[in-house]
Amino acid sequence: MRVLAVDPTSTDIGAIALGPVLWACAAGVFLVIIVQSAVYLRAIRRAAHSADLTHAQVNSAVRTGAVAAIGPSLAVALVAISLLPLFGTPAVLTRIGLVGSAAFDVAAAGIAAGTQGAELGGVGYTQKVFAIGFAAMTIGGLVWMLTTLVLTPILSRGDVTLRRVNPAIMTIVPGAALLGAFVTLTLQETLKSPVHVITLLTSAAVMGLCLLLARVLRRPWLREWGLGISIAVALAAAFAASGPLA
Repeated sequence: MRVLAVDPTSTDIGAIALGPVLWACAAGVFLVIIVQSAVYLRAIRRAAHSADLTHAQVNSAVRTGAVAAIGPSLAVALVAISLLPLFGTPAVLTRIGLVGSAAFDVAAAGIAAGTQGAELGGVGYTQKVFAIGFAAMTIGGLVWMLTTLVLTPILSRGDVTLRRVNPAIMTIVPGAALLGAFVTLTLQETLKSPVHVITLLTSAAVMGLCLLLARVLRRPWLREWGLGISIAVALAAAFAASGPLA
């Protein structure tokens, strides 16, 4: 008996995209994420003493990370909503919401659909094409995860070697890499339009103000919520700069 029957000629994507098998797979993936998060939080609290961190500092770091994740999560959620008609909720949850990239997934599924003479969500987008596109996205994500699994131990050995030569190197290198990545992404956005520049300057100013007020007024919560506040104000500034109907 087939677990999931695919009709090569049917355009009823929801019949398989919302099937119980995919829902069960999505639930299993997120169950693993929840368990991993609990394990990591427990390990952090156990290791806090050896790192000279108090419970208050650990709680503050966790809250800061949670707040900082709100902005990027909203962006992912908006992308996910736009892709629901194409791939269905389970596929979007496991791909876009977990290890996927919207740009890569859409491109991979589009190429896969093109090999069948179809378009995503358009003419010829049948259950068969959906299955092929979903397989292409999944295989691509699997390669990313396997690459990380293979390269992480190799890079870890290099990390140990560099720390033996100069412990300060691995303190500077990660920070410099992150700074370079964010600066590159930021500069790319400023080239798109004046609205992007206004958005960038507004968010930077608000974040700087939050950090300043947190220090002057001795309000640590302003530092924790600074990113969320700056994102909200920057979005409002972008809406005002582009016009309500733009």
